[in-house]
Parts: sequence; C-alpha cells; structure tokens
Amino acid sequence: MLRLVVAAACAAVLQGVAPAAAQPYPSKPVTIVVPFAAGGPADTLARMLAERMKASLGQSFLVENVAGAAGSIGVARVVRAAPDGHTIGIGHLGTHVFNGALYNLQYDLTTDLEPIVLLPSNTSVIVTKRDVPANNLAELVA
Repeated sequence: MLRLVVAAACAAVLQGVAPAAAQPYPSKPVTIVVPFAAGGPADTLARMLAERMKASLGQSFLVENVAGAAGSIGVARVVRAAPDGHTIGIGHLGTHVFNGALYNLQYDLTTDLEPIVLLPSNTSVIVTKRDVPANNLAELVA
C-alpha cells in the first residue's frame, strides 16, 4: 500500500514537469578548422566533407584555414572553442601525435580533444635516388 501511495505521489509531481527537448544539431553554422594553408590535401578533404555535411544536416559548414607552427595554432583554435560541437578540427599524425611528443604545447592532445572519425589515411613510402644500392628496407638500413 505504501508503494502505491509513493508511486501516485511521484506521478502527481512529475505530471507538471515538461520533458526536456534537445536542440537539433547543428543549431548554427559549424566551423571546420584546418591547421594548414588552403589548397592542400586536408583543406580539400575538409571542403568536400563540408559540402556533404551541409547537404545531409541542412546547416552551413565553414572551412577555416589556421596555418602555422606545424599545425599547432589551428589545433589550439579548436581546443579554445566553446565545447558545443560547432567547431571541429581536422588533422593527422603530425598535428595530433608528433607535435605533442616534440613540443611543449599549451594544450593536452590526449585530454583536450576527442576523436570522432578516422578519415582516409595515406600510405607512406620510403624512396631514395636510383643510384643507392638498396632494393628493400633491410638493404637500405644495412
């Protein structure tokens, strides 16, 4: 009987509470920060993604190139942005791993940023002049 009274009291209290409704995302234009100059591969990829996301989400996606300091200035711009999901960044191992290992940054790459998608990655190749007598990596090292 006590449970029934408590349940009825809770129902009466909650009846006047309106359900919370989240704003649809994105609720305003989204900035994609590219930490390099315009015209490079990251910029091209960001612009292609911006067009696709605009079409599917119905909101503007703006590409902002913030070059300098091996990408650290652009990444810092994303770290300092409001945590509302309306500023996102694009980068690679250099900007999001190597810079943290090489430089004393004003932000922490492991705690201040959250990865949301892995975009296409490029394979790397080691090349040398034709007159170097190596046919594979082991011969090159030797």
